[in-house]
Amino acid sequence: MSREAGAGVMRSFVADTLALVVFFTIVGALNEHFVAGMTWAEVARSRTIGAPLMVLTARPYGIWRDWLVDRLAPPVPRALADALALLLFQVPIYVAILWVSGATATGLLQGAAGFAVLMMVVGRPYGVWLDFVRARFGLAAGGMRPMTLGD
Repeated sequence: MSREAGAGVMRSFVADTLALVVFFTIVGALNEHFVAGMTWAEVARSRTIGAPLMVLTARPYGIWRDWLVDRLAPPVPRALADALALLLFQVPIYVAILWVSGATATGLLQGAAGFAVLMMVVGRPYGVWLDFVRARFGLAAGGMRPMTLGD
């Protein structure tokens, strides 16, 4: 791999990681405090625990999102494609976290359902944010390859 290609890979990793950590730290904190009723101290602990997981999954999610959106849009509206990408990637991870944490079957289903709704709501806003952050790093927005006659 050339030095230039390596720099692009690193920029992509940093951009996707920064976008995910910033966005979901804010969204998660607001959800945990105002919806789940956690204290700010509990929110801080939760976000601290979640940060390493966000770092590990940010770039794989960015790659997944670009791949899925390339295949869905158009004819699927971009807002729905972004929501589906987030839903299909993040909900299984969240379910695994709940399961490992000892959630009951009912808690697992309720938690997964609530999280699924949240992912559908924030899917497009996160997609817009991700593209914005990527642009700040000199990267093209993902999931938008040009149409060709072969498509």
